[in-house]
Amino acid sequence: MHPGAKISQGRSKGQQRIQSQNDYLRQWLPRQQSYLHHLLDREAPPEDRRCIVCEQDGVYKCQDCLGEPLYCTGCCRSQHHHNPFHWISQWNGQFFEQSCLAQAGLVIHLGHDGKQCPALADRWDLFEGDEHEDQLEPEDLPFVSGPEFQPKENTMVIIDKSGVHRLEIRCCDCPNALSPDIQMPKTAFTFRVLDDFLLDNLECGTSAMNYYSKLRRMTSSMFPHLVPDRYRELMRVARQWRQLKTMKWHGFGHRSDIPSTGELALFCPACPQPGINVLVAGDESLDDDLSDDKNSPSWKYTRSFVMDGNFKAEHLHPIKPFDEVWLSDGLGFMVGKDRYKMHLAEAADMVEKSSCNNHRALESTGIGGVACARHGCFVPHSMVDFQKGERQMNMDYALCEAARHNMEGISRAITFYDINCQYNKHFRARVDASRFLEMTQDLTIIPGIGLWHVHGHQDSCYVRYASNFIDGIGRIDGEIMETLWAPRGMSSPHRQECLDYQMNDSNFRKMIRMKRTLCRKYKLAMNGITESGKAFDRLDEAAPAHLKTEWSARERRAQSSRLNDPEAMDEYEINIKKAPSRKEIELRLLEEGSARNAVPSRRSVATWISTGLAIEEAQIALLIEVRRMGKRSTETQRLDIARQRDRLQGQIDGFTQSALTHLREGFDADDDPDDLNVDILDDLDDDPADFSKTSDAWTNSPELTVIPLPSNLGVDRCRHCMAEDLIPLEMSLREGQANDTLHNLRIHLCNKAVLFRTAVRQAKSQALKTRAWSQVTSVQQAVSLHASIYTKTRKQMMKLEPGQDQLQKFKPLLHEQLKISTAVGDPNARGQRNESLAWFWSVEVDLGGPDQSWNEEFYRVHWLRAKALRDRWKEEMTLVQLEMDWTCHYFSWRATQWGDRMRESLEKRLPGHACYSGRQSQMYSLLAQDAQAAFQDLQSVSIETGDE
Repeated sequence: MHPGAKISQGRSKGQQRIQSQNDYLRQWLPRQQSYLHHLLDREAPPEDRRCIVCEQDGVYKCQDCLGEPLYCTGCCRSQHHHNPFHWISQWNGQFFEQSCLAQAGLVIHLGHDGKQCPALADRWDLFEGDEHEDQLEPEDLPFVSGPEFQPKENTMVIIDKSGVHRLEIRCCDCPNALSPDIQMPKTAFTFRVLDDFLLDNLECGTSAMNYYSKLRRMTSSMFPHLVPDRYRELMRVARQWRQLKTMKWHGFGHRSDIPSTGELALFCPACPQPGINVLVAGDESLDDDLSDDKNSPSWKYTRSFVMDGNFKAEHLHPIKPFDEVWLSDGLGFMVGKDRYKMHLAEAADMVEKSSCNNHRALESTGIGGVACARHGCFVPHSMVDFQKGERQMNMDYALCEAARHNMEGISRAITFYDINCQYNKHFRARVDASRFLEMTQDLTIIPGIGLWHVHGHQDSCYVRYASNFIDGIGRIDGEIMETLWAPRGMSSPHRQECLDYQMNDSNFRKMIRMKRTLCRKYKLAMNGITESGKAFDRLDEAAPAHLKTEWSARERRAQSSRLNDPEAMDEYEINIKKAPSRKEIELRLLEEGSARNAVPSRRSVATWISTGLAIEEAQIALLIEVRRMGKRSTETQRLDIARQRDRLQGQIDGFTQSALTHLREGFDADDDPDDLNVDILDDLDDDPADFSKTSDAWTNSPELTVIPLPSNLGVDRCRHCMAEDLIPLEMSLREGQANDTLHNLRIHLCNKAVLFRTAVRQAKSQALKTRAWSQVTSVQQAVSLHASIYTKTRKQMMKLEPGQDQLQKFKPLLHEQLKISTAVGDPNARGQRNESLAWFWSVEVDLGGPDQSWNEEFYRVHWLRAKALRDRWKEEMTLVQLEMDWTCHYFSWRATQWGDRMRESLEKRLPGHACYSGRQSQMYSLLAQDAQAAFQDLQSVSIETGDE
């Protein structure tokens, strides 16, 4: 509970509630005048106006000292020798006006603990002309007191977190002192302001220009433009400070060597890193560890990567690239520029034709790279710049670099990338063909696609690449790249340093929060195992033993073959060969027309009729949506309907114009046939009057327009138009359309049956019931749509004078036949199928053998997917427990590393180095102890709960 939060009184114990922020505001409103008067009272001095130190006449009030005390001139100087960056105001007889410590006579003495140097000599003219001073025009200078703006002798501009100060400085003149140019530059930045700027830049995305503008306003609210401009100096010094801190954090102040590739970057403490958090003896390997422990799964030491791009981190081309200074090129997360440029110059920009959907990369500059998929930590030396959007050559380099970071002995990696279905096909070939791409042949790469992106692919990509069906991945996190930010107006080296610093900070924050992250994952895994186990057990108990054995064997074959044949993962899809679809029949008709050299008006007639059938389906879908919307629609819903109608009308206009070609001179495009008559088979409770009113509001609504198909014109009129040959073509396509709709009906009815059995009936709470019924409603809407399409299709077939076989095959569809029964939901009820299932369950369906059924095939898929979900949660628990150990080992390894540095520093008599090493060692020791205690407590509680 928030320390200021209160619990409302006068309620029973069960009705107590914490007050909201609005409650606090209501309590504050009656008191706001009192607070306002207190604020104004602070503007005046105490009645006696005495200095709080010597009780003499007080002149200066310090705004930064606690309580804003009043000082005389002498006490103000003496009390601020160690606080020279406070702001003061001076009493002028009427009010306090802004002043500064320089006007109170404060002088800063360097060395000798703030006292004047005994050997002081005047050397204040040494730096004349070294730096450009701000030239202020006389008319710009204010005619009031305040901060010092004009440069004066022996003064220095010092930028602090509190603002920009110009103070008088006296340097040390002792023989062993530093040279005056080092002691007293024209401008200096305090460590406080540099740390504050870097933190503001990280947390708030504050640019150097905005930050310095804030400092100028803090210095003078009336005349900020007169405050010395040190924006460019801040940019330069911040780069130097950032580099020094990064070197210090990674121990290079304790080492004589210089950093190498990726050594100025933190990585994930919970990912397996042999020799760091995975302890392997000298001659042993990770494979030996797995073979010795029978309980260790083969995927125990798997590195998971997620690859992504960020097009917000764009930047401008440098004006003088040859004059840029790189402070940490390739030492952090961004790759080294020279080798990367050579790779890009040599690599072929291959654009392969996609066998999936269109995955278009934006033609924009940005960055891309690799992070660990389970924790979102960026991988050192694996971030690359884009030049012409996100291309394979960029991501190839990033992945190869990521696969080299602390991967010794790891032989399995899983990569997640938005377009892995295409990207991974020839990845190895591209690596082998390049001089600058390196990846060990022993490393097995398993491609995957994130759950958010995979739904934008073809349906087949889901089971082939979704994480739900990849052994050993557990449950992974999602996107990680969009959090990066970098301003555009900076040089390429500066931009790289900014990004490196941000990624280092991101990894550091994830590191110190890893205990909480893993504890949360552990709890989720416990709950996931329980829930997924119950769902799978319900399916498993009802399935025959011999089928479960067969399904398990097929699952193992699919998993073992997925690398060489991704289509093997289609085992998780419904594999029933259905009757010929409309597209298959259209293709056959087009091929037959081409074979017999049909006249031009008949070459594309099958496609024309098929387009008409598609328009009819769109009309029916829109009719159902309009009826469901009724008269209680919102403006957004009405706008969506209007857009759909406009799009549909354009399709109808194009179709009608084409009819002039195919129906010849006997057809008049201006004919006005009767409105479309569709039997809508849904179970909505909307008032039919609402539907009529909504439709009548639109003149010539496209969903009510009859399009000139042969079935709408009638057999006699087609003969009159000399288009009698179109009737068998439409009849064939109508058969395919009917096959499609019946196939979809069977799929959705089976899904509905499984939902009732595994979700609705098992829901124990109102929230679960609501969620389950929303799923059922969504499936039921799909059932209604396909049933309406079938009814319309059969009605049109009747107008085309069908044969007896077609009448017998495609029967009327009734409401009661769309209700699910025990035979659909229970696999043990197959023997009763002929008595309980409707006629459409056996229309030209190749079930692959006498022992199979629609029900069995659907049950197999649901069983496999439920098992996959349960297995992923079990893997998640195993991985989280391993990651808990690896995290503790990582912290202990870091603590030992810094402890060794502390001892070496003491031996070399470097007390500052030793103190810093000791502080770092203690930090990692505390992180290890805290994580170890939390993990043990969590696991012991889980064991006790399991025993109960």
